[in-house]
Amino acid sequence: MIDFFNIQLNDNNNTPKYKQIVESISEQIQSGNIVYGQKLPSINQVSFDYYISRDTVEKAYAILKENGVIESVKGRGHFVVNSKPNTQNRILVVFNKLSSYKKETFNSFCEALGKFASIHFHVHHCEFDNFKKIIEENLNGYNYYVIMPHFNDFNFKKFDALMQKIRKEKIILLDQFIPNFTHYNSCIYQDFKDDLFKSLNEANESLKKYKMLCLVFPKGFNYPYPKSIIQGFMFFCNVNHFKSELINEISKDHKVKKNTAYIVIKESDLVNLIKIIRQSKLKLAKEVGVISYNDTPLKEILSDGISVISTNFSAMGKLAAKCIIENDNILQKNEFNYISRKSL
Repeated sequence: MIDFFNIQLNDNNNTPKYKQIVESISEQIQSGNIVYGQKLPSINQVSFDYYISRDTVEKAYAILKENGVIESVKGRGHFVVNSKPNTQNRILVVFNKLSSYKKETFNSFCEALGKFASIHFHVHHCEFDNFKKIIEENLNGYNYYVIMPHFNDFNFKKFDALMQKIRKEKIILLDQFIPNFTHYNSCIYQDFKDDLFKSLNEANESLKKYKMLCLVFPKGFNYPYPKSIIQGFMFFCNVNHFKSELINEISKDHKVKKNTAYIVIKESDLVNLIKIIRQSKLKLAKEVGVISYNDTPLKEILSDGISVISTNFSAMGKLAAKCIIENDNILQKNEFNYISRKSL
């Protein structure tokens, strides 16, 4: 038996009809007008009753099925299997790594969503094959996919083909903007070249006392950093007439150069650099300067405070949550700042 109910459709509403069907049925299940186990009208019936195309109804039912609200039984029809479809969004979160600062993004994301979501977390370790396996094993049953697309070997065609398997309304990209890729709902990203250039400009007055700037950019590391960081560094040095040097690590026997400011990305390089400076008896912030990439609580107290250039990881997580809570589309560069401390 099919109990009668009205699907609310508004011709003056800019929302596509298939979305209006999804929202109307979900709201009526939530309110109790449609109950658990109830059979819905057939696709043909809804198409006939509401003067809309069969494809529109079929798309709406497919979304309800994918979201775990209804199930189809062959030869019998579609039945309600979730009595509270709007209570929680099921969200798949896939980060490239779980560093201390990316934990901050994840924690602020979870905190902002609260009980609004059921979150399932995975790490792909910058390996596309790992990422592909995670996505393909979780193509159904999620309302949103929150993804950090950093890879050791990025192939646009393979990434795009994989993402096409997910409806674009469900995809939220974090941390990385991919040129020419448009199959997503929202993207909250860092512009690594521009961010580095602007933040070093903020530090320029403090940097002027040094003759050379040295960027310590890891090479051959399991978790690659965007090469656009190097571009931003070189652009700043050229514009401001600084001598520049690019090295890949601070080894334990590295010879620190006097009148040089170091921009350090990896925390292990930062620790080695501070140790070497202390052993060499060079004066930090006078003869040698240090700026670290990405802020952590430890950097506030190490050597009385390490100057940092850093995105606001907490803000990134909150913005991603806003996309979901407010059903909003956001394309926004995340906040990035220079924080002056005693190491420069």
